[in-house]
Amino acid sequence: MNSAQDAGELMVVIGPPAVGKMTVGRAICAASDFRLFHNHHVIEPLADVFGFASPAFEALKDDLRVRVIEAAAEHGVRLVFTFVWPVEDPDDAATVRRYLTPYVDRGLRITFVELYAGLETRLVRNVQPDRVAAKPTKADLVWSDAHVRESHATQRLNTDPDDPTTPADTVLRDFAHLRLDNTDLSPDQVAEQVLAWRASLDDGN
Repeated sequence: MNSAQDAGELMVVIGPPAVGKMTVGRAICAASDFRLFHNHHVIEPLADVFGFASPAFEALKDDLRVRVIEAAAEHGVRLVFTFVWPVEDPDDAATVRRYLTPYVDRGLRITFVELYAGLETRLVRNVQPDRVAAKPTKADLVWSDAHVRESHATQRLNTDPDDPTTPADTVLRDFAHLRLDNTDLSPDQVAEQVLAWRASLDDGN
């Protein structure tokens, strides 16, 4: 394995819509040599061509994510990958395993950062200009507000350390996993905590 591949690493940032995954990912990358691959890097071009959540969109979404992650692992990229994970869905757990495989197969480090914040906090973040600019499919703020509320009401999008029994937990227990309430933290503050935690793994703490 060459030195570039030795440096490869995957940090997966999960959490519900509008919790701040993309902005935290940007802050982590700005303070380190990680590079950001956020959920909407795939969603937006597919939505432009095929329409959001169309059959073609759904068929290609996961394949494109896997192709990018495969290339990142092959070239030794330290990658921050962000997405929403319905933790009770076994099919989603299987899909996440597929995302991880290129890094697992090369023996490269994988970590998970899970963000959580209350609905009201996320509704405020949902309309921030930088979020809308990066995610044109969220530009319809009435639809986007309803989407955040509906997902909150109908899906479990965070794990519970007191009840680690979801399909997601069966994946997460194999990797270092940090849960972080970022309600009152700026993206830079979250990034600082995440990178300090990441460094502590090297120190064996």
